[in-house]
Amino acid sequence: MLRENKRQLDKAIRELDRERMSLQQQEKKTVAEIKKMAKEGQMDAVKVMAKSLVRNRHAVTKMYGLKSELQAVSLRLATLKSTQAMADAMRGATKAMRAMNRRMNLPNLQNIMREFERQNERMEMTSEMMGDAVDDALQDEGEEEETDNLVNQVLDEIGIGNMTELASAPVGTRVAEKPQAAPAMAEAEGGGGGIDEDLQARLDNLRKS
Repeated sequence: MLRENKRQLDKAIRELDRERMSLQQQEKKTVAEIKKMAKEGQMDAVKVMAKSLVRNRHAVTKMYGLKSELQAVSLRLATLKSTQAMADAMRGATKAMRAMNRRMNLPNLQNIMREFERQNERMEMTSEMMGDAVDDALQDEGEEEETDNLVNQVLDEIGIGNMTELASAPVGTRVAEKPQAAPAMAEAEGGGGGIDEDLQARLDNLRKS
């Protein structure tokens, strides 16, 4: 209905424009006739035509006013159309929200949220424990590697070899290699006094292990 009324208003505005343009053309002709009659001295005809010209101009002015009013009405109809569209959209949204509220089980939703929070906390705790375990494992591995390097360095200094060779060698071989350690250290120190106490303590700890 709004579209139909707006269409009729636009049609009426176009018709007013055509009538106004026709009156303006008639006004130009009337002015030319008045000038012609005035030159000929026919003053009675000039007065009659002048009255017609005044009425013509008043009609043009009224048409301008009527066009403005019709345009205002057309604008109001457009505003009403927009308002109606917005109201329809709000009605649809309200209907959808009402349906969602009917279907939504609030206690069940609260239970789901609590269960989600509980499981989320458990997952965070598990992740932290796994992270700590991995850190501890990597830390122990690093310390063990560092310990092996230190033991191998000590064994190399006293001339026994690395830890792998010492572990794989027979027992008799390990005992036989013991006397050779003292001469090697003695030569390194210029025959000063045997194995250093710190190195001896490390070697004794290695044998105990």
